Amino acid sequence: MPSPLFADRPAPQPPERGARSALDALISQTRRLRGGVDAVRRESGVEDEHSEDPHARWQRVLCELAVHHLDDLGEHLGQLREGLPVDPEEAAPPRERVPAAPPEPERRSLLSRVGSAEWNLLTDEVTWSAELYEIFGRRPADGGLSLDELPSWVHCDDQATLTAMVTDCLVDGKPINGEFRIAGPGDRERTVHMVGEPVLEADGSTGSMWAVLRDVSELRRSQQALHETRDSLQRQRHIAQTEHRLAVELQEAVLPPWRSSLQLPHPEGNTALDLAAHYLPSAISALIGGDWYDALHLPDGRTLLSVGDLTGHGVAATSGMATMLGALRGMAVAGVEPGPLMGFLNQMLDASAQPALGSAVCGLYDSRTRTLTWSQAGHPAPLIFRGGTGWALRPPEGVLLGATSGATYTQRTEVLEPGDVLVLHTDGLAPRSTQASVEAGAERLLSLAPRFSVARTAQECVRTIVEAFGDEQREDDACVLIARIGSHPSPAHR
Repeated sequence: MPSPLFADRPAPQPPERGARSALDALISQTRRLRGGVDAVRRESGVEDEHSEDPHARWQRVLCELAVHHLDDLGEHLGQLREGLPVDPEEAAPPRERVPAAPPEPERRSLLSRVGSAEWNLLTDEVTWSAELYEIFGRRPADGGLSLDELPSWVHCDDQATLTAMVTDCLVDGKPINGEFRIAGPGDRERTVHMVGEPVLEADGSTGSMWAVLRDVSELRRSQQALHETRDSLQRQRHIAQTEHRLAVELQEAVLPPWRSSLQLPHPEGNTALDLAAHYLPSAISALIGGDWYDALHLPDGRTLLSVGDLTGHGVAATSGMATMLGALRGMAVAGVEPGPLMGFLNQMLDASAQPALGSAVCGLYDSRTRTLTWSQAGHPAPLIFRGGTGWALRPPEGVLLGATSGATYTQRTEVLEPGDVLVLHTDGLAPRSTQASVEAGAERLLSLAPRFSVARTAQECVRTIVEAFGDEQREDDACVLIARIGSHPSPAHR
C-alpha cells in the first residue's frame, strides 16, 4: 500500500537519534499504567458486572475507559516504533531491552481494531489490510469494498455522514475524520472511526484516497455506559436531595415549633414546667429519620411528654412519624391514658399499609400532684436526676410497636420533686444502635448528673447533652426531651 501522504509533500526525514529509545520508555510506562489500572479495578471491588449500585457501575466504566485508552495508546506507540529504523548505536543488549511485548493473542486483539485501506481512483483498485477485513467481518477472498459499495454496509442513519466525508475528501481535498456504524460479524453493530486523506497526482488531481479505520465499539459502549451511569447518579442525587428537603420540611412542620425552653405554668401560677428539646441528626446517613419529641398542654391541665422512633429514613419515615405523632396527640387530648394509648398505636402500626416498627415513651405529667404516669413500647426508660445523682425508671411492660398484634401495654406512676430533671431520649445517642450501646448511652447520660444539678434551666441541660454527644459518629438520628420539674421561670421568660 502506498504511503498515506500527499504526493506533493517532501519525503519524511530520518528520525532523530533516541526516538526508538524514547518510544520504548513510553511503551514501558504505558504498560505499567495499564497494570496499575487493572490493580485498581481489582482492589476497588468494582469488577462485578451484575452490581446494582450505580456508583460501582460508574467506577467500573471509568476503569474500562482508562484501559481502552491505554490499550489504544500502547498500540499506536507500538506501530510508530515498528515504523522507525533501528539505529545500531542505540540497540541495547538483551538484558537491558524493554519488557517483552504483550502475549500474541492480546497483541492480535489490539491490532485487529485498527485497519487501513486505499482506493485508487485511476485503476479502481481497492487495497485493504487484513485487520480491516476482520473489522468488517469479510473474507480477504471477497476483496475490499469500493467507495460505492461501502455505504451499503453503513447504518442508514450514518450513510449521509460517510458520503459527505468522502465527497469532501475527493472533491475539496479535505481530510477525513469521523465515525459511522457498520454491521460487524454476527450482525453485531460496530462503531468505526475513520481518518484519511486524498493522495494527489503531479498535476494536482486526486489519484487515490487512503484511510485508517479504527474499531472504537468497546470505547463508545463504555462511554455510553459512563454517560448512563452518570445520569443515573445525578438522578439519584436529585431524588435524594428532594427527599431530604421534603423530609426536613415535614419534620419541621410536625415537631413542636419551640426550639429552646418552653414554660408551661401550673394552673395556680405558682410553679412551672420548664421544657427543652433537641434533635441530633445522624452523622452517617444524610436522610432524616423517624425520631420525634413532643410536649403538649392538654385540656385537663396535664402535659403530654413523649419521644419515639420509627424505623427507616427519608420521606417514608418522617411521614409515618407524622401520622404516629398526630394519632398520639389526638388520643391524649381525648383523655386516653398512656397504657391504652400505646395499645392503639400498636394496632395502627400493625394495620399500616407500609409495615414498620417503632419504639416510644409516652407520659402524662400532672403539675398539681407532680406525678408522671407513663408507658413504653420497647424504648429506653426515662431518666430522673435529683440531688446530683441519676437513675432510670423501672419500665412497665411493653413491646415494640408493630411487632405483634394485640400486645398489652401497662403503665406506672412516679412522684417527682421540685428541681428534678426528667430526661426522655431515643436510642440513637450512642454511635451504634445496639442494646449494649443503648445502655452505654444511658450510663453516659447518668454521668452528667453533677452538671444537671447546677443547671438553671432545661435548655442548659440540653446544651450539656449536645456537648457530650454532639460529635458522636451516630448511625441513626436521636432526640432528647428535658423536663425540669417545679422550676420558676427565668427572667428571660417572665
